[in-house]
Amino acid sequence: QVQLVESGGGLAQAGGSLRLSCAASGRTFSSHVMGWFRQAPGKEREFVAAISWGGSGTYYADSVKGRFTISRDNAKNTVYLQMNSLKSEDTAVYYCAAGTVVTAGGDDYHFWGRGTQVTVSS
Repeated sequence: QVQLVESGGGLAQAGGSLRLSCAASGRTFSSHVMGWFRQAPGKEREFVAAISWGGSGTYYADSVKGRFTISRDNAKNTVYLQMNSLKSEDTAVYYCAAGTVVTAGGDDYHFWGRGTQVTVSS
């Protein structure tokens, strides 16, 4: 079992930056693929980024490639999402998730946090 708690959301101006963190409980964090997803009001949840268990492999949605960076610190049981050059369309609730495969498919992630709100003002 892995419990996930996101933090770092808030209000940012367009063009600004935010860093999200996701703290995980449990000894198996380092054996899980970690992903970030987001859901905007009235829209379906969408994949943002994923990182392999060791951190060497990353995968991004085209909409955030070059602006967002996912990373992890297994010693701290934490995964991060650095978000730069924010746009109004990045406004959403951001969720971290733990799974076993580096994939954009939400069904492949078995544990989810409750989310943190990110609002980007234009």
